[in-house]
Amino acid sequence: MEQFVNWLNGVLWSTPMIYFCLGVGLLFTILTRFSQVRHLKNMVKLTFTGKSSSAGISSFQALAIALSGRVGTGNIAGTATAIAFGGPGAVFWMWTIAFIGASSAFIESTLAQMYKVKQDGQYRGGPAYYIEKGIGWKWYAVIFAIATLLAMSLLMPGIQANSIAIAVENAFSVNTYVTASILIAIIGIIIFGGVKRIATVAQYVVPFMAIAYILLSLIIVLVNITSLPAVIGLIVSSAFGADAAFGGIIGLAISWGVKRGIYSNEAGQGTGPHAAAAAEVSHPAKQGLVQSFSVYIDTLLVCSATAFMILFTGMYNTESPNGGFIVNNLGSEIPAGAGYTQAAIESVLPGFGAAFVAVALFFFAFTTIMAYYYMAETNIAYLIRGKFRKSGMLVLKVVLLLAVFFGSVREADLAWALGDVGLGLMVWLNLIAILILAKPALRTLKDYEEQKKQGLDPVFDPKKLGIKNADYWEEEYKKDQEKDKLSS
Repeated sequence: MEQFVNWLNGVLWSTPMIYFCLGVGLLFTILTRFSQVRHLKNMVKLTFTGKSSSAGISSFQALAIALSGRVGTGNIAGTATAIAFGGPGAVFWMWTIAFIGASSAFIESTLAQMYKVKQDGQYRGGPAYYIEKGIGWKWYAVIFAIATLLAMSLLMPGIQANSIAIAVENAFSVNTYVTASILIAIIGIIIFGGVKRIATVAQYVVPFMAIAYILLSLIIVLVNITSLPAVIGLIVSSAFGADAAFGGIIGLAISWGVKRGIYSNEAGQGTGPHAAAAAEVSHPAKQGLVQSFSVYIDTLLVCSATAFMILFTGMYNTESPNGGFIVNNLGSEIPAGAGYTQAAIESVLPGFGAAFVAVALFFFAFTTIMAYYYMAETNIAYLIRGKFRKSGMLVLKVVLLLAVFFGSVREADLAWALGDVGLGLMVWLNLIAILILAKPALRTLKDYEEQKKQGLDPVFDPKKLGIKNADYWEEEYKKDQEKDKLSS
């Protein structure tokens, strides 16, 4: 089983995938004229404007749910793993994929808003919806929905749960079965409350955990501030093979940086659009810009916090592809992952590192599992119509909770490998789709910018832009027009 999973990962995450991700992000960066830079101030403003409704959630709640998915073990364990196998240069490539990936996040989230629908009184949307409505390939949409359902309910939750269980066991000597039981109890209470409860929990927990984590990293950086030039120099030189020690693994630096960067920030992966579609906004580009900002928060802030704690303290190993270590500061007893982050904090705040990382992982990972459930639920809603939908939702909840329990007590290596399979499938399918649908997304961005220049609060009219099958917007637009006529 493990050999097959590793082989499949080798195919999904081959060199073409790495350059495909970079290429698509760079293409969208150029086509949107660096919207992730031009609209940065607007991104922040839009994040904190807008209100929820009976059918949708606010922009900030949608951001929080998306960040719940983005900010997880990839920020703590994944960043450390990238350094362990790709060297410090991998951090630079994580930054790179975040910067150019923000444009991919804009495209996919704008499309999700554009082609969203109202089902059972609430907004639903995501890649499966925009593939069917935008491209017209229902068979392809079904494949994506099934792949996402499997990844979000069976494969990915195990990684998050596994990292929590190991960290809690190391810090507090709590048996993994006990941690697993507590996890499924808390997650069960939340997911049985529906999207509104998930959004409510996310909007309070996500900002708190991210700010606390970043503040701790700043303390560690300030204690070691004299190392700042050396660390930045090491990251940049290693990224391009200029450093003597890491010059031979530039390919691994790019590969691990991009792979772990995508796993962490999820730009282009097709997960963020699910939450983006649920937001109550007047124009799809608004939520597209908000979701671009979430990529920055995830990688440029939270992942960087982990990287700096590890590199400033020197608490890491980097393995050589030929066997042995290029850097061996921790010995062989600490495996690549969250243990590096724990060791970094311990070196500055003795007796605090293991407990803090365990608590941080708990919050990061359980909110990520919440987001995974919401994504899986959205795809169940797409795949199953009519009276069987409720039964499908119930089965999904049970399956996800079992996956969390199983993931908490199994081997970490297989958990990560299975997660990479799920992620790889989604990335390939979604990137192809958003490339095909680039034109309507770019048209929507242009319309948003033109309305902003006129001093208007942009409102979306798909007919004016020649965009077909944006059924929700056409219906709402007609209603708005009728209301305007009555009021006048």
